[in-house]
Amino acid sequence: KVLDLFSRFAFSLISGKKNIEEKFAASLAPAVSLWTTDARGAVRLRIEEGCPEEPITVHQMFNASVEKYGNMHALASKKNNTWEKITFSEYYQFCRRAAKSFIKLGLERFHGVAILGFNSAEWFFSAVGTIMAGGIMTGIYATNSPEACHYVASDSKANIIVVENQKQLDKILQIRDRLPHLKAIVQYSGQLQEKLSNLYSWEEFMELGLDVSEKQLDDMISSQKANQCCVLIYTSGTTGKPKGVMLSHDNITWTANHASRAGDMQPADTKQESLVSYLPLSHIAAQMYDLWTGIHWGELVYFAQPDALKGSLITTLREVCPTSHMGVPRVWEKMMEKIKLGISQCGYVKKKLVTWAMSVSLEANQKCMQKDEEKPLLLSLTDSLVLQKLRAELGLSRCQKFFSGAAPIGSETVQFFLGLNIRLYEAYGMSESTGPHFMSGPKVYKLPSCGKVVPGCRYKMADVDSEGTGEICFWGRNIFMGFLNMEDKTREALDEDGWLHSGDLGKIDEEGFLYITGRIKELIITAGGENVPPVPIEEAVKRELPIISNAMLIGDKRKFLSMLLTLKCCSNVETMEPTEELSLEAVEFCQQQGSQATKVSDIIGGEDKEVYCAIQEGIDRVNSAAISNAQRIQKWTILRKDFSVSGGELGPTMKLRRPVVLEMYHEVIESLYRE
Repeated sequence: KVLDLFSRFAFSLISGKKNIEEKFAASLAPAVSLWTTDARGAVRLRIEEGCPEEPITVHQMFNASVEKYGNMHALASKKNNTWEKITFSEYYQFCRRAAKSFIKLGLERFHGVAILGFNSAEWFFSAVGTIMAGGIMTGIYATNSPEACHYVASDSKANIIVVENQKQLDKILQIRDRLPHLKAIVQYSGQLQEKLSNLYSWEEFMELGLDVSEKQLDDMISSQKANQCCVLIYTSGTTGKPKGVMLSHDNITWTANHASRAGDMQPADTKQESLVSYLPLSHIAAQMYDLWTGIHWGELVYFAQPDALKGSLITTLREVCPTSHMGVPRVWEKMMEKIKLGISQCGYVKKKLVTWAMSVSLEANQKCMQKDEEKPLLLSLTDSLVLQKLRAELGLSRCQKFFSGAAPIGSETVQFFLGLNIRLYEAYGMSESTGPHFMSGPKVYKLPSCGKVVPGCRYKMADVDSEGTGEICFWGRNIFMGFLNMEDKTREALDEDGWLHSGDLGKIDEEGFLYITGRIKELIITAGGENVPPVPIEEAVKRELPIISNAMLIGDKRKFLSMLLTLKCCSNVETMEPTEELSLEAVEFCQQQGSQATKVSDIIGGEDKEVYCAIQEGIDRVNSAAISNAQRIQKWTILRKDFSVSGGELGPTMKLRRPVVLEMYHEVIESLYRE
């Protein structure tokens, strides 16, 4: 008996991990592998001692929230200049109605519903309704061309496409004859301009499924398993075709719970969080933050206006005063530029007061970076008298948590916001890790790191060099199922043991804080074999030269490094295209050099000797800090136009698309290397 007990104990130690997996096996679909590329497939979940929580479906998560927060407001939309709110119970019922209508339209199990348009309550109803109805929810970027829309709709076998308005509908009408799986199109905003077969207004769509029984829908919901696919996130495809990242119910529900804990989000029965939804929901960062975390914690989500990124976001923020706000680095940069513009237009005394208050805040925040000690009295005074008013200008007077994600944020931006007594908490992850894998937060903060690994997740560093830099690899319940229909790409991303290789280079300090140092694919290897990480050099140039908007280092397989530069310009409010007009900050820089330039054309081609001389001096200062001659910028040129999303040089989250820039400016680059 004793031997039997001992052997059982020993076996439980060896197979503890397996036992945790087996505990929930009955409620999961059968699976033998950690990954699949089949939309109908299931995967083994990474359930272990560090994250033993019971796997649940999206519906189970929503149902639990309705029980807890049913009568609380969930979504707020602006109609006729008034905020109209619905409760969690109403939200859930709208999703059920959408699900029934999808079933009525013939949505097949594990086929896609693609959603193309700006953030709205209907976007959320369509997303959750798709999953309830047994489909796979797929967001399409509103900026996508008809061909890019075709690729996503075709790859996901979309039975239904939900579009925002006539502009988005026109894209789908151009390609629908090439979509054999497409059964219907639904338009959720604006009147239908013409009646076409299988095209429905939102009102018509929501009526379609009224005769679908509750039991039919409940049977579909109860057939779903937590280790099956429910969401597809398409990477923006900076190289080659976009990849469809398959996320399971467990990926979504586990991450909504745990990653937001790391960011100190509060459940609504403790204190309801409010936020403004405006970033593209087809991207994992906004979808996780606005939609899934919102459901899990009972948050109140306000929908911004479709022209949010063209200038109306701050108006919405001022009306709503959210408790939490997330931006990609470019959004925070735009806010910084707005505040700088406001300060520059102040009178002498006020300008001096604001500058002094910001320097007090910056210094105090840098000193108490990780300490829980009380902030100095002087900071409290300057904050209440000066800085609070500046934050109110941005609509952030009630905001407690400020997040930045989707791309690396520049140190100048971080320092500027510390001057406003705002700590930007950086999150780092990938679509393939369902968003954040490392996070900063109120209790986990150290510059310039992007925080520590999310509790329950793991990491390892591969191919570590003598300086401690290696490739960051991920493990956890948040790791994706695989790339849809792409076995080779899936095998590239996941090693034999199931670790996700990020392609990013980083270091971990003795306290477990992560510092990103670059991307393996972005690493420039010169003709002389020197490895050069471009981002630190590009950031240094932008820091030295406030006239520079974008800097891109060139030099792969080349004899020396060169750089493409763009100048800070004003944007066309309607199209968001960069114009010829220099921004206020750029004009001020020119004036300081004795130049009267107000347009890009006044400067480029060596027309403005003063500005060219100042830029060369800035480059020289950056070069003086280079660790070797091979890391010095030998040549540079100013491009005629700033980079933009519409121009193709930036991805949907303003991330630099290096391969695209290399191709677009091939001739310019070659001219730098001609003898």
